[in-house]
Amino acid sequence: MSIEVRPVRDGDFFAWLDVYAKYAEFYDTQLTDQKALLLWSWLTDADHEENGYVAVDGERVLGLAHVREFARPLEGDRGLFLDDLFVLDSERGRGVGAALIQKARSLAEERGLGVVQWITAQDNTTAQKLYDDVATRTSWVTYEIDLTKSRTSGQGGEPAESAGASGGPSETGDAEAAHTTAGRG
Repeated sequence: MSIEVRPVRDGDFFAWLDVYAKYAEFYDTQLTDQKALLLWSWLTDADHEENGYVAVDGERVLGLAHVREFARPLEGDRGLFLDDLFVLDSERGRGVGAALIQKARSLAEERGLGVVQWITAQDNTTAQKLYDDVATRTSWVTYEIDLTKSRTSGQGGEPAESAGASGGPSETGDAEAAHTTAGRG
């Protein structure tokens, strides 16, 4: 097997969608056509902050990674956030996930960024075995305010009053970063 990691191309849509749908299913998340098409439009728009990569063997898509840059105010630099990472079940343990993470690292190095970060589900121990080999586990705890639920229930949305409450696992100051599913698969 020869693994190549490259940017998504227009012709990748259906193969990418198949992998992304499995990713959504893995996390019991409903992937609507509207959401899939919106993300695809971002990934194929050179001016959008979200970039998509696929790991391929020939023309077969084995896995995907979606990344974006973010500011790190305390460090005075920028980093690369790995929003989504997923490898097909049949391809796990063959270096596909490591190749996708290496691509993120290479992109960050080429751009002169200070860090690559991602979050994962606490119970995703299989993926964490790989992550522990290629990165450093941090002590940050992730919080989020789900505004879609607060609109219907009237709860949430009140900021914490303690010092440091605006910090977070990625130091992005970006509520979207805490809501991502990066590295979960």
